[in-house]
Amino acid sequence: MRASLLQVAVNEDEPVESRRRRVADMVRDQAGADLVVLPELWTTGAFAYEEFGSEAEPLDGPTREAMAKAASDAGVWLHAGSVPERGPDGTLYNTSLVLSPSGDLAAAYRKIHRFGFDQGEAVLMGAGDRLVTVRLPHTTLGVATCYDLRFPELFRGLVDAGAETLVVPAGWPERRRSHWTLLARARAVENQAFVLACGTAGTHAGVPQAGHSVVVDPWGEVLAEAGPGEEVLTVDFDPATVAGTRERFPALKDRVLGLDRPRR
Repeated sequence: MRASLLQVAVNEDEPVESRRRRVADMVRDQAGADLVVLPELWTTGAFAYEEFGSEAEPLDGPTREAMAKAASDAGVWLHAGSVPERGPDGTLYNTSLVLSPSGDLAAAYRKIHRFGFDQGEAVLMGAGDRLVTVRLPHTTLGVATCYDLRFPELFRGLVDAGAETLVVPAGWPERRRSHWTLLARARAVENQAFVLACGTAGTHAGVPQAGHSVVVDPWGEVLAEAGPGEEVLTVDFDPATVAGTRERFPALKDRVLGLDRPRR
C-alpha cells in the first residue's frame, strides 16, 4: 500500500482559495498512491482562531468540492485533513473529511479533544462525540486529529472498532515537536498499528509549525519522516504487518482495564 502525506505550508500571505487550488493540484500529482493525507485546518491554519468563523463551511462546502474532484481525478482515497465546519445549528467544529476515489464522502470526523484549555479552539468549537473508522480495500483507518494524539483511550477505542492504520492530521507547533514524534510512536506501539501523522509547515498566526510528518510501523519504527518545510512524504507499507504483529506478540489480548474488570 502506498500513502502520501502532503505536509502543506500554511502562510498568511496566501489566500485560502489559492491554497485550496494549489493543494488540489498536489493531490492530483499523487495518482498511483492508494491513500493521500492532508493536515489539520490547512485552509485557515490551526492557530488562526480569528479566521475560524469567517472561513467556516458546511460539509458540502468549497473544500469538500475541490478535494472530491481532486481525489476523483487522481483515483485515490483522500483524507482531506480538517476544515472549520459550521454545523446546521451554527456550531463550529474541527471536522475531517475522508473521500473515496470516486469523490464520495466516506466519513466525517468531528475532533473530540479541542486544544486551547480555556481559549482558542477549546471555546470556539464544539466537540465531536463519536469515533470514526473507514474501511479501505487493504486496511481499516482509524481517524483522529492533532490534540487527540495525547489521549490513548481514543485510539484504543479505534482499535476495538477494527482500526489497523491510525491517521492523524495535525497543526502541531514547532515548540512541542519532540512530543509529536514520541506520541506518534507510542500510539503505534501500544495499539500495534501503523500511524500516519501528517503535520503542516509554515506559520499559523505567528505560531511556527513543526512539520516532520511521520509514518510509524506497529513496532514503533519510523518508516519515513519529513523535514520542517512543505514536502510530500510517500511511503510503501504492508498492512498485513498489523495482523502478523498482533499474532506474534498478542499483548492486546492481555488487556483488562477498559474491558471486564476483575473482581476484588
